[in-house]
Amino acid sequence: MNTPNIKAFGTDAAEAPLKHLNIQRRSVTPHDIQIEILYCGICHSDLHAVRDEWGGTKYPIVPGHEIVGRVTAVGNQVKNFKVGDLAGVGCIVDSCHECDYCKAGEEQFCENGNTIVFNSPDKISGGVTYGGFSETIVVDKNYGVHIPETLDLASAAPILCAGITVYSPFKHWKVGPGKKVGIIGIGGLGHIAIKIAKAMRAYVTVFTTSNSKADDAKRLGADEVVLSTDKQQMKAQSKFDMILDTVSAKHNVNDYLRILKVDGSLVLVGLPVDPLPVGAFNVVHGRKSFSGSNIGGIRETQEVLDFCAVHRITADIELIRVNQINEAFDRLQKGDVKYRFVVDMGSLKN
Repeated sequence: MNTPNIKAFGTDAAEAPLKHLNIQRRSVTPHDIQIEILYCGICHSDLHAVRDEWGGTKYPIVPGHEIVGRVTAVGNQVKNFKVGDLAGVGCIVDSCHECDYCKAGEEQFCENGNTIVFNSPDKISGGVTYGGFSETIVVDKNYGVHIPETLDLASAAPILCAGITVYSPFKHWKVGPGKKVGIIGIGGLGHIAIKIAKAMRAYVTVFTTSNSKADDAKRLGADEVVLSTDKQQMKAQSKFDMILDTVSAKHNVNDYLRILKVDGSLVLVGLPVDPLPVGAFNVVHGRKSFSGSNIGGIRETQEVLDFCAVHRITADIELIRVNQINEAFDRLQKGDVKYRFVVDMGSLKN
């Protein structure tokens, strides 16, 4: 059974602005939690999906996958949440539970197909899933996470995507004391990557195309800032253990492959629409890797939230109201945000 007339904000077409919509949510099952959504971050993936830049978007679409709120109902089989708890929902709201990856807590790699929080086939209610630009959400208890009380709720929302997207590869490639880490780009992903890598006690070099961002990179914690358009500065770089590439536009990755140490890895977490050419000698010489990483599992998402609470890390945000979302999408397209838009979903009620 579904609950009708939930207020939401989405669109019916790629070229149309987002507007007020009414959607349905399923009723709370014995294994579900219902969350009143307080804040939802805006990710570049939301923009890609809404404008069908990757293809395959089904309309109407309600985006949003950096969801923070408060539990308002729980099913009678739920033990890990109670009414009143602060809770979050990221990208994944279901998976098969049975494959090796799901059992290992890596639901992002579910062999049988996970369910994304929006625009994914809804195995339970039919149709497609709707995201966090809405009043409430109902999810299986295993796909919600606890938001530490010490975090500012609005600026914690981006940890549900941006935070886990950079934390997961840092953990996988064993970033820590004595490691030399590069971060390409100072945006929604890059700025929080700087904070997390420094909290892991790595030496952090930031690569940017904008000299004006150098001071801000240092404020965020970078040990060194390199202007990537300056050939002399780039030539002076070498022996990085890992470089995290957060850029979602076409760029030359070979410049960064060249400055990795032997067995170093360039790890892509940005999502450029166009292919990125790789020179064979740039990976063969030095046994280097050009890799990628995709968000993280639910267990690791809880881990990064707890890590950020300990180290007092949140995103630098611009808090907006629902009626500012279309303007925010246009500004995001132009790179005009420092560094993450977060929507006050309470404004949806007005």
